[in-house]
Amino acid sequence: MTEGNFVDYVRVFLTSGKGGKGSVHLHREKYITKGGPDGGDGGRGGHVILRGNQNLWTLVTFKYKKHFKAGHGEHGSKSRSTGADGEDVYLDVPLGTIVKDAETNEVLFEITEHNEEKIILEGGMGGRGNWHFKSPTNQTPRYAQPGVDGQERDFILELKILADVGLVGFPNAGKSTLLSVITSAKPKIADYEFTTLKPNLGIVEYRDFQSFVMADIPGIIEGAAEGKGLGHYFLRHIERNATLLFLIAADSKDIGKEYNILLSELERYNPELLDKERLVAISKSDMLDDELMDEMRIELDRDLKDTPYMFISSVAQKGITELKDRLWKMLNA
Repeated sequence: MTEGNFVDYVRVFLTSGKGGKGSVHLHREKYITKGGPDGGDGGRGGHVILRGNQNLWTLVTFKYKKHFKAGHGEHGSKSRSTGADGEDVYLDVPLGTIVKDAETNEVLFEITEHNEEKIILEGGMGGRGNWHFKSPTNQTPRYAQPGVDGQERDFILELKILADVGLVGFPNAGKSTLLSVITSAKPKIADYEFTTLKPNLGIVEYRDFQSFVMADIPGIIEGAAEGKGLGHYFLRHIERNATLLFLIAADSKDIGKEYNILLSELERYNPELLDKERLVAISKSDMLDDELMDEMRIELDRDLKDTPYMFISSVAQKGITELKDRLWKMLNA
């Protein structure tokens, strides 16, 4: 998937169908000149329905078409025949899609399962035909109900990606490089900050044909929880990851300080994020010799406290297999 095709926030305008009119009809046939009312009911207007699709990873289908309209119900007819219901509109969305009211920003519901269906706008009811209104004192009613109008509203669709492992780190920490090595994903990689502007997903193949999903989230900076830099644009994606992999470069001036800044930003955005399993990977460790690594371990044991850590190098393929093993155990603990 190219970066430009990753769409995780769209505003759509939806319209449900109008109900069909009830029929005003009096029964007539040979030898029966006054058969009474037999007008049928109008059909229901079409619903607008959201449906979960596990094969979708983005809201790109709504990038260019943002207006959707369901069909109107057919009118009733003679012999108490009910009109056909209006055609429903189904909008397939990726799992993890949240639906909000565009005016109030209220969260209405969320799609989390494959083929899960939620009616976002109900179609209008069909009007009742004149046979419903006959009575001993009004045996030939010449009126019926009109159909109920459909609804129209703006909604916001917001995707929070569902991944098993979320990569967390400062810009240029090597997250995209790790993702390209550990999965079949091909993220954009360059030696400058904010190479990744949108999340990248990759499938990590594990032993015995098993796998898990890893997401490279754009780099965090101080103040991200307040919206600085890319801010909330990407922090929401971290909420859905089962395990957080903190990636910090070995040439960082202070690994412990970087780690605490990352934790602080996550906590300010959503304190529940600190309840997730965490693992720190020291990237670019191919530049370290054994003596320097031993010295760093003393500092890491002190600064990272109880958080497990390990040394890796994506370029030199160092510690990659061990990293997969560690993550798999954490996901299946």
